[in-house]
Amino acid sequence: MQYKRVKELPKFDRPREKLATYGPQRLSNTELISILLDTGTQKKDVLTLARRVEKVLWDKLGDVSFSDLIKIDGVGLAKASRIVAAIELGRRLQERRNTEIGSPEIVWHISMDIARSRKESFLVLYLDVRNREIYRQVISVGTLNWVGVHPREIFEVALQVGAVSLILVHNHPSGKLEPSDEDVRFTEKMVEGGNLLGIEILDHLVVSKDGYYSMREGGYL
Repeated sequence: MQYKRVKELPKFDRPREKLATYGPQRLSNTELISILLDTGTQKKDVLTLARRVEKVLWDKLGDVSFSDLIKIDGVGLAKASRIVAAIELGRRLQERRNTEIGSPEIVWHISMDIARSRKESFLVLYLDVRNREIYRQVISVGTLNWVGVHPREIFEVALQVGAVSLILVHNHPSGKLEPSDEDVRFTEKMVEGGNLLGIEILDHLVVSKDGYYSMREGGYL
């Protein structure tokens, strides 16, 4: 297919506009890469440059390095950095999706972002039938000792993404890991709601940067 310069394309057919209107699935590899590149050069329009980058990516089967990209005429530091960053982000997301969550320690490690937070946050991991993460959501972020979370909003998302089980995680910025009475009551409500919907609550972890407390291991579940 012979590409025109982006400026010569109808507005609805330009990569960014297509992505916004139809989603990324409707874009070709070349068009997706052109969005990462952002601009072409004086000698090459962005779509032509994107096709050259695509060839290198396919030749390397995605295992492309910064030095591989920087060798392409027209790809400088900024363009190469964006592509490498996008590939690495995709790799990490896929790795997380394929990881079977089999222990509280794994949950603690993958929720380290909220474990280190100075505000109390509530995270839900939505899992498939093989205990692999299919979605995650920080439901709320508070400033005091508890955040306002309603079971309904958690189960609504679970039904939308087709989760069969959930792991609840919230942090105690104070570092104290023992669950509060409120933590226990909320967990009981979630288990009751899950039983009605056929969604299992596998665990509820209280986390901090130094460790975690599993309510299942503690006998609350």
